[in-house]
Amino acid sequence: MSEVPDIGLEGGAGIIPASVSLPERRTRTLKHDDSFAVFDHNGDALSVPGRPEGIFHCDTRHLSQLYLTIGGQRPLLLSSSMRADNAMLTCDLTNPDFFDAPGKVALQHDLIHVRRSRFLWQGTCYERLAVRNFDQVLHHISLAIWFASDFADLFEVRGSHRPRRGAAHPPIITGREVHLAYTGLDDERRETVLRFDPEPTRLSANQATFEIEMQPGQTVSVFIEVHCGPADNRPSGRGNFFRAMRDSRRALRSSTSRAAGVASSNEVFDETTHRSLADLYMLVTSTADGPYPYAGIPWFSTVFGRDALITAMEMLWVDPTIALGVLKHLAALQARELDPISEAEPGKILHEARGGEMAKLGEVPFGRYYGSVDATPLFVMLAGAYLERTGDLEAVRSLWPNIEAALEWIDKFGDRDGDGFIEYGGGRPGGLANQGWKDSHDSVFHADGNLAGGPIALVEVQAYVYGAFRAASQISRQLGDDERAAGLLQRARTLRENFDAAFFDAELGTYVLALDGSKKPCRVKTSNAGHALYTGIAHAERAAPVVAALMAPTSYSGWGVRTLATTEARYNPMSYHNGSVWPHDNAMIAAGFARYGFRRQAARIFEGLFAASAHADLRRLPELFCGFPRKSGQSPTSYPVACSPQAWAAAVPFSLLRSCLGMVFDPSTAEISFDHAVLPSFLDEILLQKLVVAEAMLDVAVRRAGPETAINVVKRDGSARILIRS
Repeated sequence: MSEVPDIGLEGGAGIIPASVSLPERRTRTLKHDDSFAVFDHNGDALSVPGRPEGIFHCDTRHLSQLYLTIGGQRPLLLSSSMRADNAMLTCDLTNPDFFDAPGKVALQHDLIHVRRSRFLWQGTCYERLAVRNFDQVLHHISLAIWFASDFADLFEVRGSHRPRRGAAHPPIITGREVHLAYTGLDDERRETVLRFDPEPTRLSANQATFEIEMQPGQTVSVFIEVHCGPADNRPSGRGNFFRAMRDSRRALRSSTSRAAGVASSNEVFDETTHRSLADLYMLVTSTADGPYPYAGIPWFSTVFGRDALITAMEMLWVDPTIALGVLKHLAALQARELDPISEAEPGKILHEARGGEMAKLGEVPFGRYYGSVDATPLFVMLAGAYLERTGDLEAVRSLWPNIEAALEWIDKFGDRDGDGFIEYGGGRPGGLANQGWKDSHDSVFHADGNLAGGPIALVEVQAYVYGAFRAASQISRQLGDDERAAGLLQRARTLRENFDAAFFDAELGTYVLALDGSKKPCRVKTSNAGHALYTGIAHAERAAPVVAALMAPTSYSGWGVRTLATTEARYNPMSYHNGSVWPHDNAMIAAGFARYGFRRQAARIFEGLFAASAHADLRRLPELFCGFPRKSGQSPTSYPVACSPQAWAAAVPFSLLRSCLGMVFDPSTAEISFDHAVLPSFLDEILLQKLVVAEAMLDVAVRRAGPETAINVVKRDGSARILIRS
């Protein structure tokens, strides 16, 4: 993730301000394509500094205030829930006590029920208020919807200060519409249109009031539309609401129908996987190149290279079309020329793309920003993994020029000093000081706590480059270029030997975090070492000590592997990257454990993260949580500004399941193999549905059978078969 730039901080990038804890707010989120919304439990948006509530579109907050009052008071919350597929937010509210004189109740609480039903579709937030009188007498109800738009850029919401802003236009009010507009310093006019049906009794620039007389048992509905941009000419109201709801649900069903299914003997685990799948398809955005998972809400609801590449790899067995969409979109955005401002270099894969006013003006460098050292090798790795999973050689053939360009970037720009390792350093002011996945300014340091100087060669980046060489070798071979394949394979072997000599530290018992600009190793124990197992760059004899180091109490918190061991100088369980627990990091570590045969240790990681998800709101794994030790009867400690949902966290259960089961797809033989499958302790049985290989589809049951695992096909469509190794 990129951090918000702060010109006042030496080193370029400062952290997202934590003035308000997002877990404390327990916000409710909606998303569709380039729009997302954040509300409190009542369904209100009450933006104050540090709170990301509101309706956003293309990195601009189009509605910063949206809240409901009855008789001038906020209603009482009864319940707040998201549909299991994230398609709609429903809030049940009721009236508080109303007094017409001190001590004299005019309307007792809990007699008027309000149900708010809300969803996003094609740049518009649709809402229905269903108000019902449960009293035995007629009541006059004054219902008011308050609203405002600050047209704040997302980076302003995150805490960036702007000395100048554009101009807000006077609101335009008609019988049932309010038009709010703002022209930014980029000369772009941004509009928000609110529509109400029926026509409000009173309508102003910030309030719509409905005076409603309700007979006993009567229900009155009010429909609200918030358009991010000019509204179309279709009539608003009931018909529009239900038509949009139908279309949005059809689109969601169509996209999720591609995915493999998971059902198990553990109801809580099923809730976790169902929410994870719903989160992933909510975050997936339709692009001209195919489906693309945006990174997370609220801070990262846009195209990120690294995040989407890792998410696609985690999801590859579930839905490979996501991987193809990611590859094609990043290929389209691949850098083709040198640009120091965006840190673009020919062949480099995008880090982040933003479409807001500040990005367009260059006030933040993230319009199209390429300050990532690992996205480029990960791109090549994903292309190889996609081909291995699907056998779709024609798609990969079309991407081969982009793969070649990425490999050329590794040679020409990635290896800055010609030592065979890939480094970063010397990026633009205001950009990211550290350009691996741990991109905090203080995430790379020596044993004494002093920050490392660049250019920096990170341990996991060398592992990804090794994986890229091997993937490109396999692709070359299938494309018929055996000479190129052999050369790439030899490069991988050479890198593996040099990597072992430079990065493994026998005294430390694991791999060092990085080499600094003087080739001095950063001798600290971090989770990064597990990524060396993930790609296979580690020699076999190194696996056991690395696994032992990562699963020691100093690194494994009980919920997951910490980013930094408790023994290290900068350890802080509440930091972003120096002691916290990141689910996606753990999924990659567990996949590395499984690669080297340590499936039971992978299952322990699975057990810890499942326990964490069981405590989480909506069973949703967040971007990260604090690294405090797990204690009986207590939940993991939340990180205050963690995104939730977050794509590469949502995909974690599926990645962990594949690691534990040793599941491999071979489209050339239409086989799915299970290599020394292990079920974690919380699962006795699991059913994998709609497993697609070649042109066939299987449903496979995995059951615990004493100390062993039994696997059998329960449904077959086509000629595929399973292969079991034990």
